Amino acid sequence: MRRIDKIEPFRVMQLLERARQLEAGGRHIVHMEIGEPDFSTPEPVLEAARRRLDSGQNFYTPSTGAPELQQALSTWYAGQYGLDIAPERILITPGTSGAFSLIYAVLLEAGESVLLSDPGYPCQRNFIRLAGGEPLNIPVGPATRYHLSAELVETNWQENTRAALIINPSNPTGTLIDEEELALVSAACARHGGWLISDEIYHGLTYGVNPPCALQCGHAESTIVVNGFSKHWAMTGWRIGWVIVPENLIDPARRVMQNIFISAPTLSQFAGIAALGAEREVEVMRQAYDERRRYLLDTLPGLGFDIVVEPQGAFYIYANVRSLTDDSRAFCWDILERAGVAITPGEDFGVYQSVQHVRFSYATSMDNLKEGVRRLEQYLRK
Repeated sequence: MRRIDKIEPFRVMQLLERARQLEAGGRHIVHMEIGEPDFSTPEPVLEAARRRLDSGQNFYTPSTGAPELQQALSTWYAGQYGLDIAPERILITPGTSGAFSLIYAVLLEAGESVLLSDPGYPCQRNFIRLAGGEPLNIPVGPATRYHLSAELVETNWQENTRAALIINPSNPTGTLIDEEELALVSAACARHGGWLISDEIYHGLTYGVNPPCALQCGHAESTIVVNGFSKHWAMTGWRIGWVIVPENLIDPARRVMQNIFISAPTLSQFAGIAALGAEREVEVMRQAYDERRRYLLDTLPGLGFDIVVEPQGAFYIYANVRSLTDDSRAFCWDILERAGVAITPGEDFGVYQSVQHVRFSYATSMDNLKEGVRRLEQYLRK
């Protein structure tokens, strides 16, 4: 099979396309499927971008990023986590998707594998395949809060495995890995001479707990951290992220970046500097997400959606629907057509018990959530 033939579709986008068709025909659709903030980018970020645009200084930056943003992020990590990270280790990428494409290109040879959780963010499998690698999807459930554990890493690590990926908080479940377990996973990867890759894109969007950066959990020399501005700062379309690598990966990563990216968008990089100071605006968003989260946690179980592990981060709820259907895909499509509510079937995130699960996104207004719940209740009564 050719490599491109292994690339799976992002199925939630198919559901979104149908929702847009229904809207074009005059239907009102409640969107609870897409993981995109419904807030506008904070005004201080917009103002910084306007100033940079007016300056006319929007040429290429160095491939690894504008030194000003690298330094700003180094300072931010010191303040947020107490970490001393050399700015040159922070590589600026076109979104976190660009960061993962970069890292897998650097780490993987043909046929080498990466351990992933199932369920997990679907694009990760395809990033790995495009680099010539093989995703090893490991079934996870409530016992490990839907995360890889050190035991699972040890059990499933193979001779050709190069890394294990942790998404913390998780997409699609919104759950966090315990700090102690994260340290054990890091140690397990190091024992095998491999890498721990930590996706921290939803850091800052947590509720009642502040997870550590994986670099605080030991074995920093074999830990790679990915983050970006899309979720926390409501900057999805700006396409700006970063990856923190050990010193010995800077040069190979730079060579890949020079050839593939040239550099991340200059305007977005300087907007990112301003975003790091917009914590007041970000806190308003975080509190709104938490209010929405608590509303759905209170209402969905009464409709038959079983939330086994309470999500503490991101803006997702992963619910078991086995009391409602034996086919979550058909269930979600029928809800869209008949109730005008878009939610994501579990098949998008893996194969393990996927027909029993759906994902709700609460990256939409409280009014929309209430209307969505009202429609779901009406649909289920019929």
